Amino acid sequence: MLKVHTFDEWIDYFRVWQSDLGLEAKELREFKFETKFGEPEAEQIEFGHFKGQRKWATVMHIPDQRIRDALQNLIVYQGDTEFASVEQQRSLLENPPSSYDLLSIMRVMAEEMRHGWQMSYLLVEHFGEEGKREAQKLLERRAEEGKRLLGSFNERVDNWLDFFTYTQFIDRDGKFQLKMLSTSAFHPLARSMGPMLKEESYHLGTGNNGLLRIVKARRIPPDVIQRFFNKWVPTAFDLFGTDNSSSAQWAYEWGLKGRFDERENPAEASKAHLNEASRGLYRDEICRLGDRLNQLIPDRDQWIKVPALQFNRRIGQWGQQCFTVEGESMSADRYPAYLASVLPSPEDRARLADIFKEPDWIAPKKSDSMDS
Repeated sequence: MLKVHTFDEWIDYFRVWQSDLGLEAKELREFKFETKFGEPEAEQIEFGHFKGQRKWATVMHIPDQRIRDALQNLIVYQGDTEFASVEQQRSLLENPPSSYDLLSIMRVMAEEMRHGWQMSYLLVEHFGEEGKREAQKLLERRAEEGKRLLGSFNERVDNWLDFFTYTQFIDRDGKFQLKMLSTSAFHPLARSMGPMLKEESYHLGTGNNGLLRIVKARRIPPDVIQRFFNKWVPTAFDLFGTDNSSSAQWAYEWGLKGRFDERENPAEASKAHLNEASRGLYRDEICRLGDRLNQLIPDRDQWIKVPALQFNRRIGQWGQQCFTVEGESMSADRYPAYLASVLPSPEDRARLADIFKEPDWIAPKKSDSMDS
């Protein structure tokens, strides 16, 4: 096994990882992977204990080892999500609904790989031997083995409805995470976020556009779409972290990760509820997107809804508890059967496989309908 000493050696390992996953498509192989840094939006630390001081250009400028360790952890988790999503989506290259969708998913996957490349560059270049080890491990964990660091990124993406729902909700969470890191006190991380956010907007736009095209086609029943919403939305809520998180408080106090609306919100941050605030803004946004989908469904009784915050959560105050999609409490003995009824089933996947055989299951792409 190659041991990473320099970023060039990490790149060699990255190419091995690509080959191991079978990512041999010409368009992926010819994509130019590079580090990209945007123009600095602020030279001074914008919040927390060090507010007003100059942002840290290197880890040597960071005044405390605990802050350095927390920063490295944030970069590792972000990088892990990027490579995991490629692993989850790669099987869909074999059965795209159109040439447009094939090029679209290849672009999404290539840009996710570049985001992982960017985070690995930061680890190798700034965090010494430990950073090099962590960058290498980003390519050794596997989503299909359930070894990725966050729950959403160990879930299977089995079909194109799965993919569009994933990019609608999980990539949208990615937008929130990247924007929160864009105000970081560590200048190389903050400057990495602008180019990543521009690319991420295409990814979540792909999901939103795909779902709009599916609903317009009226071949996949809304209740099936609903069950895929029920699968992905709770995992997206979990990605914001636990309630009353001390690690989120310290990340804010140390200036490492701001609020989603940090630059627009003049109010003092509620440091004990940072994750809850971001999760609430996210839920408001996806509810608006759900309302837009429902405008295309004539029968109000079939409208698709965003699950309640309590439903099927794995962490936080609602974690491992029994709540319905509407947020109502349910007895533990009835819950497994209920959960099976509201999540995608083998019958749903078989039904979708039949629907996907016909070309009209998704409306054609219109150039003016890629909304994020």
